[in-house]
Amino acid sequence: MTTSPAQPASPAGAASLPADYRPWPALWAMVIGFFMILLDNTIVSVATPDIITDLHTDFTNGIWVTSAYLLAYAVPLLITGRLGDRFGPKNVYLVGLVIFTLASLWCGLTGSIGGLITARVVQGIGASLITPQTMAVITRTFPPARRGAAMALWGATAGVATLVGPILGGVLVDVAGWEWIFFINVPVGAIGFVLAWRLVPTLPTHSHSFDLIGVALSAVGMFALVFGIQEGERYDWGTITGILSVPLLIGGGVAVLVVFVWWQSRVRTEPLVPLGLFRDRNFAVANVGIALVSAAITSMSLPFMFYAQGARAWSPIQAGLFMLPMALVLMILSPLMGRLVDTVHPRSITLVGFSTAAVAMGWTALLIDPDTPPWQLLIPMALFGVSNACLWAPLGATATRNLPMSAAGAGAGVYNTTRQVAAALGSAAVAALIGARLSANGLEGSAESFQQAGGTMPKFVTGPFSTAMAESYWLPVGAFVVGLVAVLFFREPTHDRT
Repeated sequence: MTTSPAQPASPAGAASLPADYRPWPALWAMVIGFFMILLDNTIVSVATPDIITDLHTDFTNGIWVTSAYLLAYAVPLLITGRLGDRFGPKNVYLVGLVIFTLASLWCGLTGSIGGLITARVVQGIGASLITPQTMAVITRTFPPARRGAAMALWGATAGVATLVGPILGGVLVDVAGWEWIFFINVPVGAIGFVLAWRLVPTLPTHSHSFDLIGVALSAVGMFALVFGIQEGERYDWGTITGILSVPLLIGGGVAVLVVFVWWQSRVRTEPLVPLGLFRDRNFAVANVGIALVSAAITSMSLPFMFYAQGARAWSPIQAGLFMLPMALVLMILSPLMGRLVDTVHPRSITLVGFSTAAVAMGWTALLIDPDTPPWQLLIPMALFGVSNACLWAPLGATATRNLPMSAAGAGAGVYNTTRQVAAALGSAAVAALIGARLSANGLEGSAESFQQAGGTMPKFVTGPFSTAMAESYWLPVGAFVVGLVAVLFFREPTHDRT
């Protein structure tokens, strides 16, 4: 049954919830699925060499195991967020979790690279159904004045999953084989389904007419843009096939998205993306902020892993362990940040986050050298954990605080689309920068080819290779500095904090 949204004084759907309903168990249940899908963003990168060897394929197809997932995850997010408004976030979440879990089993059982890539596409579709619903449930079940603590859990989950993926992936690949990075999702998904079925409330739905033209424009534009960004480095930013080139694909994607925005302002029924959301300055600034955070985190991990596994010849597990201080500090500080978000101006917390992040990344860049004692690298990594705690929760809470409840899914879809596309942009940008800095330092070839040399990398190569990786680190530094300026435009939230 379709009902109207609850009154603004209480969370949407409060009238339909039991009097003794507790939102925290429901959120913890959904966080299980959210953590699992974000973990799959990064966990596969560690297993790629073993997948290539075991399935008798090449590096290009191996990279597609990750690219296919990211494409299928990012492209539908605007649409899947809206599906939660129409059919209920619980229902869409459960469908997505089933798809993701069964696709994970398919990934582990497949014996061909084609089958694995196809299964990863299905996995990505499941992930795109899950992600917006977690934010939508927070928006609709927690009152604005207490939403910061819930967003702290959401942000900590996103941050920790991004950072521990390489660690867990290295352990599973070394101990059990690459298939287990997918098999482990099956019992976790089953547990998450049962908990979500029992604990997540059935919230009121909102009657939406789907803008089919908007759906088509957003899907085509997002696919062309994200595919061009992700695959640009592979094709040397030139021709893909025939007359199709990377610049043409990216430019075409941008053009289609411009038409999409124009259409959203003209559509007479109900737009896929309510442009009025961006009249809220805090929503707009938070989207800029999360884009810069996502791009920077993606662009910092790649050169560090190349440096650690290439110039230093550390194993995947050893390299991944350098991310552990970030994850630990983030988990410790996130509850505190959640309480502060509900009482402190968001500008204050995010200024600390962006400034410490810029310092931590610049510090790391100065330490990337073949002779740096490993323990010294742990200090800026721990500082970066402070940064993450001051960014994920405040940005998410500020973005959703004043969203109209009928647009909770749409707002979550926009926010998560921004995050995913920015991550693809950061990955493509740093890949291009790494190639340019390798050439500038007298090294020809890709970073992957040098990394594969591992412990056999000659001493005369490790110096300029490390220098190229260090110079690439100034990209995330720049992104965090821009973020520092952007969050100056945050306004004090107007909600009642009582």
